[in-house]
Amino acid sequence: MTTVIRKERGLLYEDFEIGRTFEHHWGRTMTASESMSYSSITMNYNPIYFNVEYARRLGYEGIVINPVLVYTTVIGLSVEDLSEAGGPFLGVDDLRFLKPVYDGDTVTSRSVTLSRRPSASRPGWGIVEWRTTGLDQRGEAVLEFRRTNLSRMRALEATR
Repeated sequence: MTTVIRKERGLLYEDFEIGRTFEHHWGRTMTASESMSYSSITMNYNPIYFNVEYARRLGYEGIVINPVLVYTTVIGLSVEDLSEAGGPFLGVDDLRFLKPVYDGDTVTSRSVTLSRRPSASRPGWGIVEWRTTGLDQRGEAVLEFRRTNLSRMRALEATR
């Protein structure tokens, strides 16, 4: 008989104090080739994502990394700290793209807890909101958004 060892990871509702900042580790270097593939797969044929001369004529430094790829990368970098313990993703608000990302830029992510409250409809769960900022290798903000998740409370965890 095989025994499965379950190891819980991630933070719970009570760990998200308002104002707490998370500097998400790792980061990711973005490349033009992955952006071109992503743009093609998602049928986003804007030439600034695959034609350097066109992008330059519009005033860009070169091929722009598809901003939706940058967004999904930034939110992915935050998962380990914010939502790895589970809980439904409730949405993103106020997504703002602040500056283009180019081939070879390394993107990192930082989040701040904005609010939290117990869920009125799901006992043992709370609603947590963070502001997440994506930064380039120079520490300049490239995008930001607010994200909301349900998060388990310790009382619910104790009953598992």
